[in-house]
Amino acid sequence: MALYAELHRHLGGSVVPRVLWRFFQRNRTDLTSQFGQYEEFEDFYTRPRNSLAEYLELHTLVESVQNNETLPYFIYRLMRGAYIFENLAYLELRYTPYFRTPEDLSQTQRIDHMAQIVQTVGQASRLQEYPIITSQILCMHSRLPYEVNRAIVDLAIQMPEYICGIDVAGGDSLYGDRLEEFVSLYAFARAHNVKTTGHLYETVQGCHPELLPYLMRIGHGIQIPLQFPELLPAIADRKQCLEVCPTTYFKTGTLSEIQQLKVVFDRCFDAGVDIAICTDNAGLHNVRLPFEYENLLTHDIIDFEQLRTCQVNAFRHAFAWPLNQEPSSILQSALRTEGKPVVPIS
Repeated sequence: MALYAELHRHLGGSVVPRVLWRFFQRNRTDLTSQFGQYEEFEDFYTRPRNSLAEYLELHTLVESVQNNETLPYFIYRLMRGAYIFENLAYLELRYTPYFRTPEDLSQTQRIDHMAQIVQTVGQASRLQEYPIITSQILCMHSRLPYEVNRAIVDLAIQMPEYICGIDVAGGDSLYGDRLEEFVSLYAFARAHNVKTTGHLYETVQGCHPELLPYLMRIGHGIQIPLQFPELLPAIADRKQCLEVCPTTYFKTGTLSEIQQLKVVFDRCFDAGVDIAICTDNAGLHNVRLPFEYENLLTHDIIDFEQLRTCQVNAFRHAFAWPLNQEPSSILQSALRTEGKPVVPIS
């Protein structure tokens, strides 16, 4: 059995439609009343949007029901699906903890409450029943004030047992007026050995080269090979990895046809830039990681050798994978012991 690593999955967007619908039916009937039946809700939840901004509004729907009490419910089902249907060995979950705190609290109280959210997510995602190595990436947010974003970075520094890195999210077109602020936050994080990624160069409005030197991985980054291929040698020199999430670009209207992704992969491979294939928001898309692989193969965007390279890249660039090799290498080593006594697993 092949085992995979997922580097870019949002906690809010990971909830598949059926799980969210059942939760609403049991707990928030006010959110189901506008839909006659499940099929109408699924269509609303998973259909393409006209822009990234419109697409991101769906996150608020899930964030409104994810809190310290309900997160274990959602995470258990997330982990179960990731283990059974996606063969994940490693998963990084990213989210903005501030948006899971009670809205009736003051900003200071909500900041103080974030550590409890991180602990709840961390404990809920470590299941013996579905053994996947997990860690969290905390997202700063373009709509949050500096004080909250700084507190998110501080939390990443203080809780390395649960948090493997930081990100910035919320729409990359909104970074422009706050670039100095985000640069300073990333520099502070790197100075404290916090690993970094960031939603950048996802859309044509989100191309901010000032942030690139501070990132170890680039969330999406597809506009670099599409619009700014001259940046690829520097990306390769810094050994940065692009987290490419194929289905996202058609759900947000960023790309119009899948063949545009062939340019992304071809130029990155030619320049020696690593790509990890990810899902981004598996629930919003109603897809799983193996589908992303198969879809790229069947449309001749990549071949099997390139797919294998991307799968290896995911483990190599994982922020919290504890081994110096990926699972297939471990299994190959085990197979080479053929003929030797086998110790059964107790």
